[in-house]
Amino acid sequence: MSRGSGDSDRRVRHAGKRTASSARWLERQLNDPYVRQARAAGYRSRAAFKLIELDDRFRLLGSARRVVDLGIAPGGWSQVVRQRAPGARIVGIDLLETAPIDGVTILQMDFMADAAPAALEAALGGAPDLVLSDMAANTVGHKQTDHLRTMGLVETAADFAIATLAPGGAFVAKVLAGGTDAALLALLKRHFATVRHAKPPASRKGSSEWYVVAQRFKPPLPADQRPEGASQEAEPAAD
Repeated sequence: MSRGSGDSDRRVRHAGKRTASSARWLERQLNDPYVRQARAAGYRSRAAFKLIELDDRFRLLGSARRVVDLGIAPGGWSQVVRQRAPGARIVGIDLLETAPIDGVTILQMDFMADAAPAALEAALGGAPDLVLSDMAANTVGHKQTDHLRTMGLVETAADFAIATLAPGGAFVAKVLAGGTDAALLALLKRHFATVRHAKPPASRKGSSEWYVVAQRFKPPLPADQRPEGASQEAEPAAD
């Protein structure tokens, strides 16, 4: 067999693998009740039900007045916010183009860009009382690298929330199981009265994703205003 024939044969085999993978994805989508429910309810993605289930458990949206949606595309989470907090001002950001949503300001830019935090604050018109992040980095096929890239996004989102949230506010973010979670939780426990992990039923069982839910934000006092010997640590609630 010639060298060229061997290359052709490998391409055929690889194409077959891609086709089989695509078929499994399509079968999963067709058999997924959340996909059907999302389509029937007019949601742009099944992820909308993850926020619905988190809100049912943690009461995140009832008192929300200003909400930031990090990684808004395709828009399912902001659709839920519009339904459950119709008076809230909502600003979303994503590198991907997102079709307009009535009542939602959408910024098409990279959240990791230096100008992004100021752009979000300007569009929101005040301190948010809820920061949502369903962001995940594009995968490269290397598990550890993919994990670190996604957790880097989460930690940047947490820094943004801590820098901008109004007192008593909340932060919700998708995280992946792994060692970096410990550092993230330590950061959140210093600034929120309660920090919990949750895996809503709409999150696929085989997925490594969880959500961290941090509530009752306590802005840190400037160092010169802290009583002598006082600590900024907040006691987390067990879950």
